[in-house]
Amino acid sequence: MTESELKRIISSIRGADGAAIDAARKRQTELAKPPGSLGRLEELSIRLAGITGKVKNSLEKRRILVFCADNGVVREGVAVTPQSVTLSQAVNMTKHRTGMSALADFFGDGTEIIDVGINSDLRHPGIIDRKISRGTNDIYIEPAMTRDECLTALEAGIEAADRAKTDGIEAVGVGEMGIGNTTTSAAVLSALTSATAEAVTGLGSGLSQEAFEHKKEVIARAVALNRPDAGDVIDVLSKVGGFDLAAMAGAYLGLAANRIPAVADGFISVVAALCAVRLCPAVSDFLFIAHASKENGSRIAEAELGIAPILHLGMRLGEGSGCPLAFQIMRGACAAMNGMATFGEASIDDGYLANIPEKEF
Repeated sequence: MTESELKRIISSIRGADGAAIDAARKRQTELAKPPGSLGRLEELSIRLAGITGKVKNSLEKRRILVFCADNGVVREGVAVTPQSVTLSQAVNMTKHRTGMSALADFFGDGTEIIDVGINSDLRHPGIIDRKISRGTNDIYIEPAMTRDECLTALEAGIEAADRAKTDGIEAVGVGEMGIGNTTTSAAVLSALTSATAEAVTGLGSGLSQEAFEHKKEVIARAVALNRPDAGDVIDVLSKVGGFDLAAMAGAYLGLAANRIPAVADGFISVVAALCAVRLCPAVSDFLFIAHASKENGSRIAEAELGIAPILHLGMRLGEGSGCPLAFQIMRGACAAMNGMATFGEASIDDGYLANIPEKEF
């Protein structure tokens, strides 16, 4: 993908449908309930209307995209999990044996497992091959990838979004698999926001205190050494990011272009969403955050996006594991919007509502 092609896709993205939002908000006021009494379910149903242009939605066909890639920075001891687990878990996802895929299978969500940079030559029939390279470079000593490689990763994400549109998918979750990617995500977030390594870095999969301090030092040095330009998202991703992060950012762009609701999972997925929004602010209208990750930087990324997580479950697995759960809450929001009676249909005089303050979202 060339930069001009990426700009063309970005320029095609339009924000939420204001007329549909107004119609959905009006219907919420007409449903037989005190104003705002369904809380965030009302907000979710209204936002979905703005995406699809329809007041009533169902989200019957759902898919989770998982972009898998290895990260050269693992050489610096920033993860306790061996790099070989990236490949192992990518394969296990095809068998519904990981946290995300077990939940997706239970709830009837489809999955696409996409290799954009696993450090292996193995080809698996259940994994889509979009490998750019066998992992990125070590950001502690050099840029993660070239600018062209970053554009290729973005393209892989956009292609996955286009497939979802062709297949009639109504909601898409975006996840990842890649040992070391909490480090690259923290580095990208630090570069985009000027937040310190201390502020954006979490324990990942369970580092010792000594290793945690080293991880923060690695992130600080990577940003200082590579000097990513905060005003150029592609520069940031190519210098301190990963193939998985760039592909996820591309998926968010593609989903917005195709007007499909996009559900970010945890820290890594939310940082990728922030990259997409920095490339095209209108993407934020299409984003939902599945859950509040326990990673430190998540609060910073969520605040930058201005989007509150749907669930608070203390999760920190990644993979897109929060998406199947968030989908069900979103479906519940649709069920209430679609199935509840209005005051007129329920033969209830709504005059008493004049004494109840209206809730705004």
